[in-house]
Amino acid sequence: MAAHCQVTGAEPGFGHSISHSHRRNKRRFDPNIQKKRYWVPSLRRNVTLQVSARGIKTIDVRGIDVVVASILARGVKL
Repeated sequence: MAAHCQVTGAEPGFGHSISHSHRRNKRRFDPNIQKKRYWVPSLRRNVTLQVSARGIKTIDVRGIDVVVASILARGVKL
């Protein structure tokens, strides 16, 4: 599963993990992606989204209909 949020567009960040002796190793900072199912009244069906924790909060504030409409406007198939 790709670490990409369908609502906010959050993607992995890259950097270094630094040890106590300050040696650097490459690492990847993944967003907190969850697979979540929502009932969308305008589509009259369930939609499964891969959303980050911030994306879930965005859906709670703006509403699922508005968020799904913006995703569909970008041309993403749900």
